[in-house]
Amino acid sequence: MPASREQATRVAVDRVACTGHGVCAALLPRQITLDEWGYPIVAAADDPAVDVEAAVRLCPARALRPSRAPRQ
Repeated sequence: MPASREQATRVAVDRVACTGHGVCAALLPRQITLDEWGYPIVAAADDPAVDVEAAVRLCPARALRPSRAPRQ
């Protein structure tokens, strides 16, 4: 049986690769807002893992990667 792994509930943005399409903000509205130029601002909120995976997969610039919340 495979080992259980934590599902990512946050995303990290590669600011160099990002081209400001805004797909991430549409898919993760609790976690990402857009600045005045259309680039993402990531908040400390979590989103369902399935939504995070979809955003990573659908980013046209491939500028997102899954991230885990910091442990406390």
